[in-house]
Amino acid sequence: MFRRTFPAFRCFFSIFGTKKLVSIATFGSLCPMAEVLEVEDISKSFPGVRALHQVSFSLQKGEVVAVLGENGAGKSTLMKILAGVQRPDGGTIRVDGARKEIRSVAEGLSLGIALIHQELTLAPNLSIAANLFLGREPRTFGLIHEREIHQRSEEYLNRVGLDVPPATLVGDLTIGRQQLVEIAKALSTNARILIMDDPTSSLSLQETERLFEVVKELRERGISILYISHRLSEVIELADRVIVLRDGENVGTLEREEITYERMVGLMVGRDLARFSAYAPQVPGAAVLTVRGLRTPAHPVHEIDFEICAGEIVGLAGLVGAGRTELLATLFGVTPAVHGRIAVNGEILPIRNPTTAIAAGIALVPEDRKQQGLLLGMAVAENLSLALISQEQRLGFIHFDAEQRLSTEMMEKMNIKTPSSRQIVRYLSGGNQQKVVIGKWLATKPTILLLDEPTRGIDVVAKQEIYALMEGLAAAGVAILFASSEMEEVIGLSDRVLVMHEGRLSGELSREELSEEAIMTLATGRSKSAA
Repeated sequence: MFRRTFPAFRCFFSIFGTKKLVSIATFGSLCPMAEVLEVEDISKSFPGVRALHQVSFSLQKGEVVAVLGENGAGKSTLMKILAGVQRPDGGTIRVDGARKEIRSVAEGLSLGIALIHQELTLAPNLSIAANLFLGREPRTFGLIHEREIHQRSEEYLNRVGLDVPPATLVGDLTIGRQQLVEIAKALSTNARILIMDDPTSSLSLQETERLFEVVKELRERGISILYISHRLSEVIELADRVIVLRDGENVGTLEREEITYERMVGLMVGRDLARFSAYAPQVPGAAVLTVRGLRTPAHPVHEIDFEICAGEIVGLAGLVGAGRTELLATLFGVTPAVHGRIAVNGEILPIRNPTTAIAAGIALVPEDRKQQGLLLGMAVAENLSLALISQEQRLGFIHFDAEQRLSTEMMEKMNIKTPSSRQIVRYLSGGNQQKVVIGKWLATKPTILLLDEPTRGIDVVAKQEIYALMEGLAAAGVAILFASSEMEEVIGLSDRVLVMHEGRLSGELSREELSEEAIMTLATGRSKSAA
């Protein structure tokens, strides 16, 4: 108790215990790593769920501390408590040694604590500049200084490497670029303690590298950072220390020299876990999906040609804005093609909408599960049966027995962890929500499965389960085309990779040709031979 409550006095006794007289100035210089944040015995429960139980840790000035754990371990809940989004049931928070009750986001900001949410909190109908300074606009006599806001916005956008005019509407940006705006917004508050909740989940490799530079610059300026990420390679590169939660409790701390993939995973799941299952190449079957001269509404100038065979796992790589999501949306009929042919099993089909795509055996797991993949206010069973609702009706009424049988089957197949099939899907962890989205489409028994960022924002265990599922589907003859911003994932899972650049296919790489350098060469518009 004494150690946590009086960090300055701990330093005092460690110096004066040597019986040497030390000046006040020397005393200050010998204790540069002051604890700016101390958390002691924080607990939080929700109806039927214990999210946190007596969690304690500290954060020093200019330190990057990674907080790890599986989905549902309590990481996001802890961060929301520190930022004032939620109130704890018990425990103590100290900022600069003084006990604080953070009752709102405004109080958190006044203490210098800013949270970058995992889920975007921007207003899509407002400009970037308006979002950055929303509620904090510089004014004179009640009038907002638009010019000043735009000038200051440019400064923060430059710091995150986003070359977009501040007047641009946020709703016109891709998810990846919106995430960069979210980061710039947090930086604009001049926070001393910055909480990053999975900030790179939507970013490309180049954008991620720029974020790393920003994090390191902030650390050098004395800003403290709590960093949550499911990408453990990021933690290895950035973290000075790692705190691991499991089932809402502290289970271990790793110092800088102890941070390895194996030790982090061992603490998170309580056992060793391989990064990828052993690659077992499948002998591809006949072409299931053939695309010729396809032009998408997002990039109507470029024609796209490729094919996917039965039993293949084909990765779709490229930087944010390359057109991967737009291509998958066109193949599924969300945005009908401007021109070109799509053939399934040799038969040319007019994919005008998702209904015709589903009838042709195509399924799409979208990038944003909460906005596009789930009905958050409905039960797990209702979400799992959504794609087959027309088959579960009798005289216009839903056949609940059929819905229950289907949901029970998919919950077992996908290993969805939920109290019951009637649980509202909003209250599931991110990994289990993603399993519900995938399970919904597997229930249609597709022959072509399109996946857009299938492991975005989920923990290592859920990732392994989805990887194994993809390999199992491929072994059963399903053709899989998946887009991912995680280079390691693309290389580890793909039989071959299609690389996009500014709306066109810039090249294709076989399994033997796969490397980060080869993919990035094509992703930046250079020729395959340049790799």
